Amino acid sequence: MKKLIIILNKIPWQTAILVCLTLGLAPFNPPHVVEKLEMLFSGNLTQAMDWFDLFLHGSPWGILILKLISLKISKK
Repeated sequence: MKKLIIILNKIPWQTAILVCLTLGLAPFNPPHVVEKLEMLFSGNLTQAMDWFDLFLHGSPWGILILKLISLKISKK
């Protein structure tokens, strides 16, 4: 866990937010990650390419959430 926090702390906030706003929301209308999450919750996420898209567009958001959690943990 400490190694993960060290790695996350090396990522600048500006970079994490910029990647979320670009790759995480691309193609913007509607955001691709939203479409893939809707497919996941409706049970229609069956193609390998759809899973890859969800991972690709969801990873920046996951990293940002983990970075926020690590900030909370390191303040304790």
